[in-house]
Amino acid sequence: MSKAAVLDARRPEFDRVIQNIADYVLDLQRCQTDEALDTARYCWMDSIGCALYALNYPACTKLLGPIVPGASLDNGARVPGTSYRLDPLRAAWNIGAMVRWLDYNDTWLAAEWGHPSDNLGAILALADWLSLQRVDRGEPPLTMHDVLVAMIQAHEIQGVIALENCFNCVGLDHVMLVRIASTAVAARMLGCNREEIMNAVSHAWLDGSSLRTYRHAPNTGSRKSWAAGDASSRGLFLAFLAERGEMGYPSAITASGWGFQDVCFKGQDLTFSQDFGSYVMENILFKIAFPAEFHAQTAVEAAITLHRRMQEAGKGIDDIDSILLETQESADRIINKTGPLDNPADRDHCLQYMVAVPLIKGSLDATDYEDDAAADPRIDALRARMKVVENARFTREYLEPDKRAIGNRVTLRFNDGSEMSETVDYPVGHRRRRTEGIPLLEAKFERYLRGRIRPKHADRILRLCADPEAFQQTPVDRMMDWLVV
Repeated sequence: MSKAAVLDARRPEFDRVIQNIADYVLDLQRCQTDEALDTARYCWMDSIGCALYALNYPACTKLLGPIVPGASLDNGARVPGTSYRLDPLRAAWNIGAMVRWLDYNDTWLAAEWGHPSDNLGAILALADWLSLQRVDRGEPPLTMHDVLVAMIQAHEIQGVIALENCFNCVGLDHVMLVRIASTAVAARMLGCNREEIMNAVSHAWLDGSSLRTYRHAPNTGSRKSWAAGDASSRGLFLAFLAERGEMGYPSAITASGWGFQDVCFKGQDLTFSQDFGSYVMENILFKIAFPAEFHAQTAVEAAITLHRRMQEAGKGIDDIDSILLETQESADRIINKTGPLDNPADRDHCLQYMVAVPLIKGSLDATDYEDDAAADPRIDALRARMKVVENARFTREYLEPDKRAIGNRVTLRFNDGSEMSETVDYPVGHRRRRTEGIPLLEAKFERYLRGRIRPKHADRILRLCADPEAFQQTPVDRMMDWLVV
């Protein structure tokens, strides 16, 4: 960094990435393909289902509501499945934490991974609050179409940035992308102009990122379940600041010595090979069959199949001598764990644990990560027999744009010398398996909706979700009326 660069106070133009994000969110037609809108509706259903399911877990519910007891807001944003009415920032935190809590919402895998539906915290809280304000002024509320468009845009911003830029490789957590996407979309929803949106997005980059410490052994813990809600809420906060006229920082990313790239990204330039459009929503991965970190989804599916095949062959887990798990480089790096697992968040990010449980019982659900289930001595006994190795094909096809496979192979070697192997390249939530997956996603949504929402309201919501046009025309405030208890 030269002295001249330090002393030169001329303000540059906004970084190209920031300009591109602002231009994208202002161009509402660029993202609205029929496939993207249809997939976004399923994404909304899946995310709300995950949020409602999370309310069964005290570890989640103890963190919800106003941060200061009693600090509710008349005519505030609603939190699905609860009676809370909160300021939109706190409502965004609540909704985002609920959606993410059980690691059961959608996933995007690229150079960086993440969960773009985490942005629903900011989007839905703001849409509800804006709608209530509009109704009070005698104006029409936002519709669910507006929510779907915002979701497509947030998915695209988060996902396209993630395509070639590996933040986890430098120790940064992917929730920074939630904050950036939520900021941009929320600023547009608040009516900000191009300059104001760029101001807001520059602040989102200035925030840097939290560390990934809480996602990895030996520190894995429950913060990974609320970090996205926190990021989404922060994005909404920054959008509100920009809407009030707060200044921005044009070279927040590229400033020599002080920008994001030099300070947080080890001097690397951000790289992009495609423009923002609707690609991410159209190719999003759903966690449909079981809650498991997505790199392990196909391993779990393979283990479930092997459980059945063992039963048919008259074999049990005591007959297993060793287990070979072949996986992608990313899974080997982040969820290959040995030793004691301390809590549910630790277990649902352990490849060996997520394979052991379905080998034993033929299924995997959120309760299998709780302490009582983890006390089963057979789980750790099986983990001790496992070896994890990278499969070069799985790693290569994981990054190929026309495949984005998430392959895993589980091979069982038995005491009698025989073997049994199962390979799954694409999980049921993959775009290549949409026909098979959507009925399962609908059943997942109905199961968790009916588990929390009164029957007549659940019936009404399910009818609307089955009619794309009617769903999109539904006022946001009415939908939220039906989702609260």
